Amino acid sequence: MNFLRKAPQSLSHRLTNHPSTSASGRKEIKRIVVGATRSSTRSLSSSASQSHWKQYEMGPPDPIVGLNEAFAVDDNPYKVNVGVGAYRTDDGLPYVLPCVREAEAINMNNPSLNHEYLGIAGDATFVNLAMEFVYGKDSKVLKDNCVAAVQTLSGTGGLRVFGELLARKGGHKEIYVPNPTWGNHIPIFQNAGLIVKKYRYYDAGISGLEFDNLIADFKAMPEGSVVLLHACAHNPTGMDPTPEQWSEISKVVKEGKLIPFFDCAYQGFASGNAPQDAFAIRKFIDDGHLLATVQSFSKNFGLYGQRVGALSIVCQDPNEAKKVLSQMKMTIRPMYSNPPRHGAQLVKTILEDDRLTTDFIDQCSDMADRINAMRVKLRSTLEEGTGGGRNRNWGHITDQIGMFAYSGLAKSEVEALRDNHSIYCTLDGRISMAGVTSGNVNYIADAINDVVSNK
Repeated sequence: MNFLRKAPQSLSHRLTNHPSTSASGRKEIKRIVVGATRSSTRSLSSSASQSHWKQYEMGPPDPIVGLNEAFAVDDNPYKVNVGVGAYRTDDGLPYVLPCVREAEAINMNNPSLNHEYLGIAGDATFVNLAMEFVYGKDSKVLKDNCVAAVQTLSGTGGLRVFGELLARKGGHKEIYVPNPTWGNHIPIFQNAGLIVKKYRYYDAGISGLEFDNLIADFKAMPEGSVVLLHACAHNPTGMDPTPEQWSEISKVVKEGKLIPFFDCAYQGFASGNAPQDAFAIRKFIDDGHLLATVQSFSKNFGLYGQRVGALSIVCQDPNEAKKVLSQMKMTIRPMYSNPPRHGAQLVKTILEDDRLTTDFIDQCSDMADRINAMRVKLRSTLEEGTGGGRNRNWGHITDQIGMFAYSGLAKSEVEALRDNHSIYCTLDGRISMAGVTSGNVNYIADAINDVVSNK
């Protein structure tokens, strides 16, 4: 039996070749079919030319993504990428903390876990642990139930939620950020409906904090202004105020009745000591500020792709905290509905267990120690070099802290590093110290000396 069937013939073919169809009839059928085909083609072409999407122009490439793409196609065997803000081992490889691996194994074998939706505010246990992590287990505001807090899509999501909350419910039109600041701060707040203003922070001429001008700008801010502060490891400069300077900032903010908002993306990763990295936030709490904090667990726990974060607002009393929390939920619901489970479950598993928490502290300290060792090595190699770099002061490299070193290199020098030595960093001269290893630090230092001497 033959199971194969011929493909069905078109109606026009059957009519044209039917015995009863006259020659003139066949011509008329072909004329109609050809005309209809041409009309259909013109219609599709016209529809395409009238596409709604033609008004969308090509957007500019993201600076970091563009950097990575250029690095990927560079065939120089000595190429180095020091532009990406993610930790790397001394072999230049991504790093998963052993405590995170252990937490993954624990959860993998837990049959009670599921993939149901979290609530709008996220995992309540994770949120409580995150609050203790940043404010301290003995924090009075936590004991008094004065903190409204939610799980967020890492720090970026928390920033956006807070920005929209300010604009929608708080009646705020502006927010002040340091100059410079993390590049994404500005579009996040602008897209939330806020006007972004800057206060002076870093003096490139001295590669240091512009503290007197910072204080002057704070004193000039209108009462009730919201001011963004980097809790530790300022991005991109790595230059933080001293404890004494933080005390002065707290005083001026209090006197001016400003609203402090801390971005805490590197707690534990900056110095290797989580309580120490939370000094500024806890100082402001002790001084009586009703502040807000956004936390990211990307850098310190190495959970870059899991988008784990938290947003908290310190209120006057528990009743006020409940009202604020309700508004936070109303902001989140139409934005992303609820946060993901997995990353928060890992952080919760670690912080709930004393041994895993101790392991985390040790492993986080190891990351910070490696970066600090590379700071010392890069600075000393630059100072001992034979190029023009010997005539510069590189002390700021070890004065800074955290993921990044604000090198002080000019845009032309950064471009020369890329073009002549295949070393990739952002055009503002920000170097990710996580990308500096014992295997490439001499090459990087020699290349910097070369572009500085050939400026």
